[in-house]
Amino acid sequence: MRVQFDASKNAEFLRKHGVSFEEAREIFDQIYIVDAKNDDPEQFRAIGWSRGRICSVIFEVRRDAAGEYYHLVTAWNATKQEVKAYAEQV
Repeated sequence: MRVQFDASKNAEFLRKHGVSFEEAREIFDQIYIVDAKNDDPEQFRAIGWSRGRICSVIFEVRRDAAGEYYHLVTAWNATKQEVKAYAEQV
């Protein structure tokens, strides 16, 4: 799966949330869980491992001429509830 993000926001999210989009994209290279987050626009939350820690990311499924890809919206270190949900489902 292709993963894209707004590179100009990468440093901001690293500073604010402790996770860069570059790190967050690694979630999709391993086992992760997904749930619906928002309906308008349709967004999903993925929880998974990135660089030795569990992180969460909000993403949208988009399409372009090359096909479908995930567009990262925001990312953060997983909360205790998210870590528990990941442990229960994986």
